[in-house]
Amino acid sequence: MPSISINPVPYEQVKDGGTLTLAVGQWPSQWNGMHIDGNQRDTADMLDTVMPIMMVSDEKANFTPNPDYLLDAKSDMSSGKQVVTYKINPKAKWSDGTPITWKDFEAAWKANNGQNKKFKPASTGGWDKMESVKKGDTDQDVIITYSKPDPEWMGQFSRSPHLMPAKHISTPEAYEKDYLQKIPVTAGPFKVEKIDEATKTLTVVRDENWWGKKPKLERIIFRTIETPAAQVNAFANGELDAVEIPPGSPADLKRAKEVPNADIRKAFAPNWRHITVNNQSEFLKDKSVRHAVAYAINREVIAQSDLKDMDWPIATLNNHVYMANHKGYQDNSGDLGKYNPEKAKQLLDAAGWKQEGEYRKKDGKEFALKFVVPAGVPYAKTEGELVQAMLKEVGIKINISAVPDDKFFTDYIIDGDFDLVPFSWIGTPLPLSGLQQIYKTGSESNFPKGSDPALDAAIEAAVTEMDPEKAVQKANEADKLIWDMVHTIPLYQRPQIEACKKTLANFGSFGYKFKNWTEIGFTA
Repeated sequence: MPSISINPVPYEQVKDGGTLTLAVGQWPSQWNGMHIDGNQRDTADMLDTVMPIMMVSDEKANFTPNPDYLLDAKSDMSSGKQVVTYKINPKAKWSDGTPITWKDFEAAWKANNGQNKKFKPASTGGWDKMESVKKGDTDQDVIITYSKPDPEWMGQFSRSPHLMPAKHISTPEAYEKDYLQKIPVTAGPFKVEKIDEATKTLTVVRDENWWGKKPKLERIIFRTIETPAAQVNAFANGELDAVEIPPGSPADLKRAKEVPNADIRKAFAPNWRHITVNNQSEFLKDKSVRHAVAYAINREVIAQSDLKDMDWPIATLNNHVYMANHKGYQDNSGDLGKYNPEKAKQLLDAAGWKQEGEYRKKDGKEFALKFVVPAGVPYAKTEGELVQAMLKEVGIKINISAVPDDKFFTDYIIDGDFDLVPFSWIGTPLPLSGLQQIYKTGSESNFPKGSDPALDAAIEAAVTEMDPEKAVQKANEADKLIWDMVHTIPLYQRPQIEACKKTLANFGSFGYKFKNWTEIGFTA
């Protein structure tokens, strides 16, 4: 499978003008992407059109400075500490006329580094390694000194979160309220024309004050359409110019293929499906029991079920850090990645869970796990039913709990109200930051509340290693410990499938590559 599929067309051959209409699944109230409530993929996708992206990735996950905002960016270790310097493009300015300066970088660091508990950042990762952010020779020179090395420094002022104007994030109140239900200041090729709360629609138009290459599109409309099936219907009816087809949706893919002049664009993406295993639940606190659950789940069967009729190779994912098309990928699953119900039964017997009738019991209590799924995602329910049948084979009862889609994350995953839960991680070209955020003890997105001092040490070694090859080795060592913890059971790398109008250029399945919104447009 390709790592990118976007119908590439040279800038000069893309038509000038036109409106691109796209769908988002979740409408945000918080437009500050740094804030815990603004940390959504849909929000980041919309903000890409109007906010700065300092460093950009290509389809091979290589980062370079974005010349619209940076003339240069480099990391230096010669002083014994990591020092990163940015040279801001002097033309870059906020829509209120204020130049983008080192003060914007300093404000972002102070708001997100975790020292002031009144701020609510989505993540302190990376920010907490910075020791200082200072002005260089001019206001456009930024000097950042790190207390601990950060090999993924290039992602810090990239996207999700985007750089924000200092005055709108420098106090906890401004950070919380200035971008609540509004986007007061921008600095991108487009500007906000209208945020319509009634229809949950964002419209952006070319910004005549943009200093970079003129965008080909005149206007972009983002409409909130909550379910994938409804989005595909809107595409089929000509209301959208492109739509993402999630895995496990063969009917949606078939419908999109039947749309006249539709082009199906597919690529590997850094996104993956998994089952998160609550390490703190009363039934799953014992690691040997979690091992039993892992042995009892046939990952290949779930992958086949989700990916059948999606025109995509069916393969399980055997790494929590690197995707199959990343140079750092290796299979770390060991025995635990293999379906072995007999081994599961032995471990459950040894842990005191004895078969009594259909299910196992211990101290008179039945072994019953809560498998939480979002009600509006049919393939999640199918995953639950498959796991239910598999675990019944080894004497574990599964109760499937379908919950409202808009409560699935906030009220169940974040609150830890589950034993097993399937969802997808949306990755980035910088996998090490996720390693810290998802698996380290006490970190924001460690939803199973897994904790292992040896893993914490292994993660710290990986995320501070500046030699890229050694960092890969150390990340894979950490991954072996994540498998052993049974924090998360990887299922498969998700396909990125985008149905687009044939005339839509430089858009589709991007994989690791960042979108260039000035080049996206139509050929006719």
